[in-house]
Amino acid sequence: MSEAGTVNGGAAEGDWASLVVANTSGSIRVRATNQGLPLAVKVESAELHRDPTQLAGEVLRLCQKAANRAGLALRKQLEEAGLGAEAIARANLPTEADVARQEIVEEQDYDHEPQSWLRSV
Repeated sequence: MSEAGTVNGGAAEGDWASLVVANTSGSIRVRATNQGLPLAVKVESAELHRDPTQLAGEVLRLCQKAANRAGLALRKQLEEAGLGAEAIARANLPTEADVARQEIVEEQDYDHEPQSWLRSV
C-alpha cells in the first residue's frame, strides 16, 4: 500500500480511482475506490484486541473517507482531461467543499480516542 492520503498511481486498479487513508495512529489503513469499496485493509495486530464492532466501524469510516478523497481526485482528473462541468456534475463526484465539510463533521462525531499514541515500528 502507498502512504496514507496518496492516490494509488493516478486512476489505479482497473479504471477505478482509489486512495489509501489511515487512522490517526496509522495502525489501520484502507485502500478504497471512489465508491467506498475496500481494495485492501491493513490492521496492525494491536488493533485486533479492540471490540470487533468498533474495529469494523473504524474500517467503514476509513472506507468512506477514502471514497470521498478518491472521488475528489477523480473529479480533478476529469477536469484536467477537459471533461465539461455538466458531465462532471452528472458523475456526482464530491467537491473540495463537500470533502472538507464531511471531514469536519467526522472529526466532531468521532468518539474513539486512540488507546495509545505508541505503535510498533
